[in-house]
Amino acid sequence: MKNILYKALAVLALSTTFTACSNDEETISGTGTLALEFDNSFNGNDLILETQTNTTASNEVLKITSIKYIISNIVLTKEDGTTYTYPKSESYFIVDEATAASHVIDLLNVPAANYTKVTFGVGVDKDQWSAGADGQGDFLATAQTAGMMWSWSAGYKFVAFEGTFTSSTVTTAVPFKVHTGQTGTDYNYTTVSLDLQTKALVRTTVTPQIHIITDLSKVLNSTNVIKLSDNNASGTGANIMGGTNLPLITQNVSTMFSVDHVHND
Repeated sequence: MKNILYKALAVLALSTTFTACSNDEETISGTGTLALEFDNSFNGNDLILETQTNTTASNEVLKITSIKYIISNIVLTKEDGTTYTYPKSESYFIVDEATAASHVIDLLNVPAANYTKVTFGVGVDKDQWSAGADGQGDFLATAQTAGMMWSWSAGYKFVAFEGTFTSSTVTTAVPFKVHTGQTGTDYNYTTVSLDLQTKALVRTTVTPQIHIITDLSKVLNSTNVIKLSDNNASGTGANIMGGTNLPLITQNVSTMFSVDHVHND
């Protein structure tokens, strides 16, 4: 009888220990850092500036010399469906392929939680621009230095995609520039939401990194098909910075991001 009682007490003690450990593991508190890594590619190939030949779905061959874009207004969704909005005043970043340090955006003081989705804007939202030059904080100078402004009255460049191209009708390489941003009545800001197949576990001691692939082939070939050669009327190059093509390109831009994986290290 005593042996049975001792065994019962032992099982109860062990069960209590496991429950305590389980409760400890479920207590998530404090803040941590979450990193967003933007990895530029072209149709499945890692992007190499200047020398790499990139063939579009329209059989135009591009050599990309520069790609920059603004990431803004980051919102993280927790596994319970609630969201954390990164402070707006700190939520504007420029990703520049030529500057390796800009490829990883560190979000600081993020509440510890299990996150299942990331949402962000491409460009600077109209409310922020409407705050005037004095309302932009340090980002205005950052954008000017990076060449991501047309002028204050014209506003920010949201995406600046540049290089040279050839096609069946353009046999000698000519320049191209695709710049999105405010044009006429079209503001051309877009929002992207990406589900995470692996939860990003933000902890005081764990800094997850969400690896996002940016497929630049989709700038011209995605929801809409845009041919650079159709915009080379003068024969000196294709400059798409306004007109009817720009809203179509903005729709394409919203499709060019995907999550490759999440590191929880």
